[in-house]
Amino acid sequence: MPKKKKKIEARLSEIHGNGVFATEAIRKGERIVRYKGKLRTHEEVDEAYGDDDEDGHTFLFTLNDDYVIDANVDGNIARWINHSCDPNCESEVEEDGKDRRRKDKVFIHALRNIKAGEELTYNYGIVLDEPHNAKNKKLWACRCGSKKCTGTMLQPKR
Repeated sequence: MPKKKKKIEARLSEIHGNGVFATEAIRKGERIVRYKGKLRTHEEVDEAYGDDDEDGHTFLFTLNDDYVIDANVDGNIARWINHSCDPNCESEVEEDGKDRRRKDKVFIHALRNIKAGEELTYNYGIVLDEPHNAKNKKLWACRCGSKKCTGTMLQPKR
């Protein structure tokens, strides 16, 4: 059976560093790519990166209350999808049917029709434990360029 051709490629982005772009049209609702990387507990991530200075750049995706996907290790193209305040994609956690938390997965879906050549984006939904002060908002500054841009990737605390 022939391997399904990916409709995306990574290349330099005007938003930030690398980005992911559609190489052909993607229809609304289409599952585009799975977000992959090393599965780690929150404690393992804290141990691995806790002493690092924050730089507003992350390849860590919170999977659930138990696990994080660390795309710094064994990550795929999905790690290059940039944040936007007006995204054309969304992330969705697909929970394992047998409640095995380590088997949950993250997929990126199209929120609307996406044209060939368009950059894929989703809202990272970053909420920090510490206060969302001016320093943190600057650190997690958004560069999406959307008319709806809030200026930060940080989301209101729930």
